[in-house]
Amino acid sequence: MIISEKKHLINHNRTEKMKNIPRIFVGDNVKSGMIIPLGRDTAHYLTRVMRTDVAIVFGGGNEFNARVDATQKNIIVGENTKRADPSGDITLYFTPIKRTDDLINMATQLGVKKLVPVITEHTTAQHINWERMKKIATEAAEQSNRNSVPEITTPIKFSDIDLSKIAFADERAAHGATRESHTKINSILVGPEGGFSDSEFAALDAAGAVGISLGKTILRAELAAAIAITKITK
Repeated sequence: MIISEKKHLINHNRTEKMKNIPRIFVGDNVKSGMIIPLGRDTAHYLTRVMRTDVAIVFGGGNEFNARVDATQKNIIVGENTKRADPSGDITLYFTPIKRTDDLINMATQLGVKKLVPVITEHTTAQHINWERMKKIATEAAEQSNRNSVPEITTPIKFSDIDLSKIAFADERAAHGATRESHTKINSILVGPEGGFSDSEFAALDAAGAVGISLGKTILRAELAAAIAITKITK
């Protein structure tokens, strides 16, 4: 066997082993040598459900090998794996919707760095449990092999956004009107189930925001967000 083939097999076997190791988010300031208390649920998951004393812990873009100590109450952070964080640098401005949990889940899996809830004229779902949304984002990050959990900010008003530096999902494309741009943009805005109001469209157009077509059909808001993210990360 030539050296390159042997190296490929070693890396493949290492990857296969890593797939079976639980990944746990432990905070953005994690460092090698730290001893971190495990919550009851996490300890039960590792030692009783997964029946293991090893894990991958991550946070702040870094990933570390780790092991549960003899008391099964703490996790000891080992060496940095040096694996690059696959997350991107996208900020998603989105209107809270009935399926905000699905939107958060998909956006996290797609590598969004920051999630900013925006209250628009047609926003109806304003009573969202944001602590639950943060938990959903954490679980999605653990499952999608990210090294970071996206930040979820407090809700802001539509008028608070700098519309001159943003792209937006333009549902007017479904009626034959759109304008596309291939300029590198890292921020995307997606509206509510009822779409943007006429005054909001006027504000977006006046500011030179980039309207992005999502196709000729009207999409559910959570699916529109996922497709819009892929549009600006190509």
